[in-house]
Amino acid sequence: MMGTPVLLNRTSTLFKIFEKLLVVEMRIVFTKLRLFFLQKQQEMNKSKEIIVLDHKRSNAINIAMTKLPPPRAIKAAILKMDPTVVTREGIDKLLNMLPTDEERGKIQEAQMANPELPLGSAEQFLLTLASISELAARLKLWAFRLDFDNNEKEIAEPLMDLKHGIEILRHNRTFKCILSTLLSVGIFLNGAAVKGFQIEYLAKVPEVKDTVHKHSLLHHLCHMVMESCAETTDLYSEIGPATRASKADFTELAYNLSQMEHECKSSWDRLKLIAKHDCPPQLKQKLVDFLADCAERIILLQIVHRRVMNRYRKFLLWLGVPQHSVAESKPNEFCRIVSEFALEYRTTRERVQQQLEKKANHRERNKTRGKLIVDITKFKTKEDKQDAELKELLGTPSSDTADGTLTWRRRRAEALKSPINRQSEENFTDGDDEILESLVKTATKAPGSRTTPRERKRTRHADRKSLRRTLKNGLTEEEKQHVAALIQTY
Repeated sequence: MMGTPVLLNRTSTLFKIFEKLLVVEMRIVFTKLRLFFLQKQQEMNKSKEIIVLDHKRSNAINIAMTKLPPPRAIKAAILKMDPTVVTREGIDKLLNMLPTDEERGKIQEAQMANPELPLGSAEQFLLTLASISELAARLKLWAFRLDFDNNEKEIAEPLMDLKHGIEILRHNRTFKCILSTLLSVGIFLNGAAVKGFQIEYLAKVPEVKDTVHKHSLLHHLCHMVMESCAETTDLYSEIGPATRASKADFTELAYNLSQMEHECKSSWDRLKLIAKHDCPPQLKQKLVDFLADCAERIILLQIVHRRVMNRYRKFLLWLGVPQHSVAESKPNEFCRIVSEFALEYRTTRERVQQQLEKKANHRERNKTRGKLIVDITKFKTKEDKQDAELKELLGTPSSDTADGTLTWRRRRAEALKSPINRQSEENFTDGDDEILESLVKTATKAPGSRTTPRERKRTRHADRKSLRRTLKNGLTEEEKQHVAALIQTY
């Protein structure tokens, strides 16, 4: 009878645990059912939209739409060619999303089959673009209009740099002096008289070295040029246009110029197509004026390109390049060789100048080495000479004396004098002069007139002999007796 309440308590506890577990399981089941119904509802909502495009094409269009204005705004911007709404990057995206005739037909058929269902976002966007007449022609003409200025600049600037670079090299005295000196060195080393050398040899000049000091040929060339032509420069700072021209590809430049001409002609055809449809008269007139101006500028660019290339070929002939090599030579490669050589020449020239300055300073120091301080005025530095010239110009009296004393010592002695001493020097009387004369006479008396002759002080240990000398020469008789007396005492 006593165990019955205990069993009842255990049973009630188990029922409570079972009830809690049942509640948790029911919640999990209801959650799963809810998610299932939500998925079904989403699928039903999706099935209410007309989806025609494949999954990959639809995702690409939806991603591109996130960076573009709404479809209605895009349509109005394309018709007006408004760059404030659609940028140049947006035009490229629209060109990649142009709807094909097949896609347009499928979307229209699906819309006619299910007029009560709305179109998907990608399908609606493509249908909006398809409603614009001559969409591809409008976008390409718009892109050409936005890119023309940059394309013209990319062609005109390298041509202008090449033209200026040729003129600078033709009239540059340093460049002429370097080429003539290098030709003379080559004739001397080879032992044969020649009229010129290949311009590609400039790239090998820093690599050729002598067998004694291991200096490069460029190092010796700098010495020769600086000695023969003192007014020469470092060359690299004067050929900036040629350096910039070396970074341009003139083969690609000629291709871009022909592409601009082709695009301009195609733009006229596109404008004719657009003019057949809804095109505002003001926009049409602007496009006509723009294309006419583009045609004139392209013709001028072609003329400039042809004349600059002719000048470049004549310049190569002036340098002595053979006729068959002129046609194969590229302007950017020629400018690169000259620019790299000029950079090497400037670096080597600065190093040579530093060495010459060190040697000059060393010679100046050797002039005053071993000289007395009195003679140092003969070897004044450039700064001292400039100071003296400035003092003469200003009328300031020079403080240097004929005996060669240094200026700073006199100034220091005068500065250290107290005002009392200066006043005492100025207020000397005749009595003071007599006292000074008597002191001078007393101090300058002859050594023989002294009452007590001077005695030389001897050191404390004057009689002390070294142990090494004693062991070598031996002891005298007196020293032996003195040592014996000491031994007996102890």
